[in-house]
Amino acid sequence: MNKSELVNAIAAKAGISKVDAKKALEATTEAIVDALKANDKVALVGFGTFSVTERPERQGINPRTKETVTIAAKKVAKFKAGADIDAAIN
Repeated sequence: MNKSELVNAIAAKAGISKVDAKKALEATTEAIVDALKANDKVALVGFGTFSVTERPERQGINPRTKETVTIAAKKVAKFKAGADIDAAIN
């Protein structure tokens, strides 16, 4: 499912226009991104939790030259599905 299909599904289930559904989806994703930028956790009970974790610096191998390279440390977004999602797909 891509973004436009998700907007269509939201509009149909909520009984609102596609324009309003798109605005709601964009506002939601923007709020989640803003919270993650501030290093906050976003917990949606029954759905899941978005959080930020830090990956440490590590050694990797360039597949072309077989030379070892240092991969810099970075922050990554993480999502852990909630119990309702786990139950629904299993």
